[in-house]
Amino acid sequence: MATIQFFEKPGCINNTKQKKLLTLAGHVVFARNLLSHPWTRDQLLAYFGDIPLLKWFNPTAPAITRGGFDPQRQTPESAIDAMLKDPLLIRRPLIEISGEKMVGFDLEAINRIAAIGPTEDPELNQLMNENLVDCPRRATGTQCD
Repeated sequence: MATIQFFEKPGCINNTKQKKLLTLAGHVVFARNLLSHPWTRDQLLAYFGDIPLLKWFNPTAPAITRGGFDPQRQTPESAIDAMLKDPLLIRRPLIEISGEKMVGFDLEAINRIAAIGPTEDPELNQLMNENLVDCPRRATGTQCD
């Protein structure tokens, strides 16, 4: 069993399912509001590590989908500045498990740190087989603000 810090957008369909999967796997999940947390530049950078800059961003953020913000034109410094002003730009969830930090829900990476399954629990197995990364509302043309 691991203790997991889970920074989410409250009400996000996938974040809700991701937390449920982790809980069903026996982990303790402390959910935090990604949007209201008082982030600092260094805190955010710690989650991004060495992943490519474009993977830092939530591709469904309104600023991106409406064309007002272009992730491809950012530097690490300008990206962090923008995220501190508009946390919806941050790819979510931000997760910390056993001191390791990551951005996005990478089940394989999480499983390396905190075992998840397979198990006898049909609900857990179902969640493990769902797409918990891509926003389900995107297919319908709707989005959360």
